[in-house]
Amino acid sequence: MNAHASRLPLLALAIAAFAIGTTEFVIMGLLPEVARDLGVDIPAAGLLVSGYALGVAIGAPLLAAATAKMERKRALLLLLGVFILGNALCAVAPTYNMLMVARVVAAFCHGSFFGIGAVVAAHLVPANQRARAISLMFAGLTLANVLGVPFGTILGQWAGWRSTFWAVTALGVIAAVAVVRFVPSLPNLKAPHMGREMRVMREPQVLMALLMTVLGFGGVFTVFTYIAPILQEQAGISAHATGAVLVLFGLGTTIGNMLGGRLADWRLMPSLAAILAVLAVVMVIFAWTMHNTLAAIVTVFVWGIVSFATVAPLQLRVVHVSGDAPNLASTMNIAAFNLGNAAGAWIGGMVIAGGYGLPAVSLAGAAVAVAGLLVTLGSAAIDRRHTRATVATECA
Repeated sequence: MNAHASRLPLLALAIAAFAIGTTEFVIMGLLPEVARDLGVDIPAAGLLVSGYALGVAIGAPLLAAATAKMERKRALLLLLGVFILGNALCAVAPTYNMLMVARVVAAFCHGSFFGIGAVVAAHLVPANQRARAISLMFAGLTLANVLGVPFGTILGQWAGWRSTFWAVTALGVIAAVAVVRFVPSLPNLKAPHMGREMRVMREPQVLMALLMTVLGFGGVFTVFTYIAPILQEQAGISAHATGAVLVLFGLGTTIGNMLGGRLADWRLMPSLAAILAVLAVVMVIFAWTMHNTLAAIVTVFVWGIVSFATVAPLQLRVVHVSGDAPNLASTMNIAAFNLGNAAGAWIGGMVIAGGYGLPAVSLAGAAVAVAGLLVTLGSAAIDRRHTRATVATECA
């Protein structure tokens, strides 16, 4: 496959990643509108983030097993069908409970799609270009934060939050058509050996890596879930200007994603520990700066950089410690990101419901990030002990 031809299937996968990322994150910018329309409070609306994240966490292993023996292109199309159905149900949901169910349905495809999509992307290009191919697919997820979330927020505020979900449904259809047209069938691509993959999931360092992801990203979503009310009620930013601030956050995530990848290639665990420490500090600062419009906007941009600088190191850590059976572990780490999202949304909601105020939400997020830092330091210490024991054995 020549260079031009290989870009078209990767672009199709990136469009799907863009749609999936948009539907996951756009709800944060629409919490006030959804809460008002469905007659629930902000913490209850925030649980729609938790519902999606739990759908990812539950759906990832189930659909990974269900699609393990399917041809990879057919599996991708099945997962996109689930995505389209779930978002159409979101658009027509008459009640809060129905919207919650629809969000869970839409989320079921998430983990498996990215797991299978990464494998497909890697097999569409020569071996020396595989990392770049996977990065191109995941660029769709990054662009969802830069473009999909803010413009989805603006659309929802202008034409009603249901219009955003109809737009995402249409994106899903476009992605499915692109996959049908441009992604080749890969009948010779072997499915993972599920027995070996399951055994790796019992390794202590794999479990610690997944916990690092849950806590590290859980700290981010403790705050990000409630970013719209924080910006509007604390920083004095209008509902319509919230989308513009989210564009700035998205630009920060793009920078952070690239920075985190470079740092992970340089020195993985020290870089990850440092990023989590800085993340905690930034969220402590945000509890103070959110009261000033300009300071809040600057902090949100910096916070976007630091927040998404964690993504590549956390994903690489799981792949590294899972050895020659990384497929299920990599998919489960996508679930771990979303379990962190769910836990963070719940923690932030509990802080608000307890009457502690929105600044306390940022402090709670910092505490969760510190917990992730402690697990990271513990995992790194185990690595060092294992290295010393290996050296001692070789010397003997």
